[in-house]
Amino acid sequence: MPERWRFVLISLAALIGIAVTLSLGRWQLQRAGYKQALFEAVQRQQRQPPWDNAQLAAGLAGPAVQASPAPWLHRPVQLHGHWIGAQTLYLDNRQMQGQPGFFVLTPLRLAPPHGDVVIVVQRGWVPRNFQERTALPEVHTPEGLVTVEGRMQAAPSRLYEFGGRAGADPDGQKSRIRQNVDITEWAAASGLPLRDASLLQTGEASEGLRRDWPEATAGVEKHHGYAFQWFGLAALITLLYVWFQIIRRFVRPSRSRS
Repeated sequence: MPERWRFVLISLAALIGIAVTLSLGRWQLQRAGYKQALFEAVQRQQRQPPWDNAQLAAGLAGPAVQASPAPWLHRPVQLHGHWIGAQTLYLDNRQMQGQPGFFVLTPLRLAPPHGDVVIVVQRGWVPRNFQERTALPEVHTPEGLVTVEGRMQAAPSRLYEFGGRAGADPDGQKSRIRQNVDITEWAAASGLPLRDASLLQTGEASEGLRRDWPEATAGVEKHHGYAFQWFGLAALITLLYVWFQIIRRFVRPSRSRS
C-alpha cells in the first residue's frame, strides 16, 4: 500500500475513533443530566406538604392516574383508615440492610367519606424463618382507625420468576407468601377496589416491622466515570495520532535533514 494511502486510512480511522468516543462521552453526560433532573424532581415532590385522604382520593381519580409522571408519585401522605388485615401478603426474597426476608403488604381502606379508596401499603420488612420457610412472621395489625404516614410509590417492585406467572407463590396460592404481586389480579381475587399504586410507610420500627428503606440517589457518578473514560480515550487517540502521524512523520524528519 502506498505511503500516502496508508496515511489517509490511519487519519480517517483516527477521526472516526475520536468522533465516536467524544459522542459516547457526551451521551454519558446527557444520561447523567437526565438522572440528576429526575432525582431533583423526586426530591421536590417529597418536600411537598403531605396529602390527606381527600387530596389523595382526588389525585387518584380519573385520568390523572394515567398521567406520566402521575401527580401522586413520591408525594408524602398522611392517611386515616382501617387495615384489612385478612388480605395481608408477604413478598418473599426481599432484603433490608443486607438481610433476606419479607416485605409486608396490607391494604388500607381510607376512612369515610373516602371508603371506596383502598391503597396497598408496603408496611415494612420482617425476617423469615429459615427453619420453616412457609412460616409467616408475627406482625401486629391494629384494629380500628389508624394513621399511616409515608410516600406514594408505584406498585411494589418485581423480582424475576423462573417459569412462574405474576403473583405465584411457593404453595400454589395456598399461603400468603408471594414472589411478586400484581395489584390488578389481587383486586380481582379479593374483590377490593385496590388502586394501581402503593404507599411506602415510613417512620420508626413498630408492629414487628422495620422501615429502613434505602434513600433514593441520583446515581450520576458512574455516568461521569464512563464519560471521563470515553473522553480520555479520545485524548489518547489524538495524542497517538499527533505523535506517530505528524511529529514523527513530518516534524522530526525535517529537523534531521536540517
